[in-house]
Amino acid sequence: ECPLCLLPQPPEAFPSLASCSHRSCWACLEQYLCLAVSESRVPVSCPHCPAVLQPADVHRLLPEPALRDKYEEFLLRRLLMADPGTRWCPAPDCSPSQARFLIALSCVGLDVSREGCGTEFCYHCRQPWHPDGPCALAPSLVTPTAQLAQPEELAHGEALAQAEAEDIKVCPRCRAFIMKINDGSCNRMNCTVCGCLFCWLCLREISDVHFLSPSGCTFWGKRPWSRTRRILWQLGMVLGAPMVISLAAGVAVPVITIGIPIYMGRKVLAGGPGSRRSSLSGCQQCLSVTSSVLLSLFVSPIITALTVGVGVPLVLTYVYGTVVLSLCR
Repeated sequence: ECPLCLLPQPPEAFPSLASCSHRSCWACLEQYLCLAVSESRVPVSCPHCPAVLQPADVHRLLPEPALRDKYEEFLLRRLLMADPGTRWCPAPDCSPSQARFLIALSCVGLDVSREGCGTEFCYHCRQPWHPDGPCALAPSLVTPTAQLAQPEELAHGEALAQAEAEDIKVCPRCRAFIMKINDGSCNRMNCTVCGCLFCWLCLREISDVHFLSPSGCTFWGKRPWSRTRRILWQLGMVLGAPMVISLAAGVAVPVITIGIPIYMGRKVLAGGPGSRRSSLSGCQQCLSVTSSVLLSLFVSPIITALTVGVGVPLVLTYVYGTVVLSLCR
């Protein structure tokens, strides 16, 4: 049975994958790959696990040559976007079927133009080529309409620009434009072009503990915490950590110690009608439940000790290590 479409299939309908041991039917894998490549989610991972599918398997499963060409193009873009020495052609009408990346080995300022496009731009600031000035927006680029605009129009334009700046930001690695509705939702962003994981608030590449660090960036929210709020939160963590940790450990110890035997007893007792448990007699069922509860009573203190013995030192190390150092700064 295919785990995706839940239909019975013959064994030959399940192609093998070099990246992992998961199996799905050919039709489901084809549809999954077509959708992933069409949405530029390249490299493509297995539909059941994070393992990345090998290009040979993708080429074998993709039905159309156009999709295979797209897959290769997206792979090349992802590779070049991850290289800090490459630049994307800023021209909006530059053909995506041609090379839109330019690589410079050593330069101070380059007059970069691509054959077939003709756009000349600065390698460093990605603005139109300015051979006689620094990497900044030249005054000559300001249009006469903007120069003659009224103060009210300029204020309205600045407000619109600020609103767009809050909703559209650039990836810190590949400088691709990322759009997000700034409504206080999740600030953990993943660039679909280069795969960079970054924070929407500070625009820095992050790890999984970024929002747990006392930096002021929150997982949900429109802007980072102020300095006063951050210091108050850190002081509260330092002063209240012993009481909170003691309370959490005091609740966790009886819950884990008693909860695991109760859960295992109910799990064994609730054997479904089609399970082997339903064929046992009443005495055998009682013996089975009793043995599972007794075994859980022996194992649950070990699990409790490991949980408390590992969790409490980790929390104390974080509070009186990372938080205190950040507070001293």
